Parts: sequence; C-alpha cells; structure tokens
Amino acid sequence: QVQLVESGGGLVQPGGSLRLSCVASGRIFRINNMNWYRHTPGKQRELVAAITAGGSTNYADSVKGRSTISRDNAKKTVWLQMNSLKPEDTAVYYCNADIMTEFPVRSLEVWGQGTLVTVSS
Repeated sequence: QVQLVESGGGLVQPGGSLRLSCVASGRIFRINNMNWYRHTPGKQRELVAAITAGGSTNYADSVKGRSTISRDNAKKTVWLQMNSLKPEDTAVYYCNADIMTEFPVRSLEVWGQGTLVTVSS
C-alpha cells in the first residue's frame, strides 16, 4: 500500500515560519509530480505549490515569494517551507503525488491525511 504522511503543522504567530514535510512509503517505482494543497472550510481547495521529479516548481500567487517547495527523490520526501505567514494561510495542508507503483505497475494519485496550520496571535 502506498501512502503519504505529512507532518510539521501547528500553531504559529503571524510573520512566523513553518516547514511541512511529506514522506511517501510503499512499493514505489517512481514519484512524478508532488504537490501541496490547502483547504479552508467554505473555500475551494487550493494548489499551493508543485514540484516535478526534475525539480521544476510552481506556486500559487497567494504564497509566491513566501514559500519554497523542495524534494529529495531518494528519500521520497517533499517539503514546503512557509515564511511570513498570515492568518489567511490558516488551513489544512495536504500532500499529493502522482506515483507509479511496482508489482503491479500502475499509476496512482495519492493523498496524505492532512496537517493543520493555524496562523494566529
């Protein structure tokens, strides 16, 4: 079974920083795109940042310049460093990845369970 497990969420004051981590496990042949989404009740889920296997990145305008997505393919891990956090960054953050499994070989879209980030004084 392939799964993604996030960590690093919590309560932070406005202007503070957090680093979210997401580790993939299971019978994985290759991980393609890895993404961070966030969801706040009453709002649509938002793609925050994305990174390809080759390291190309893309960011939502709402976090551009304040966040950095990175990955380590050998460790099957993706991170999201968030700085200058604002109350509107409060959300549940989900890791998402396109994963090719081995034995059997198939392509899956996998989601983590989410980690809550609360930005408040």
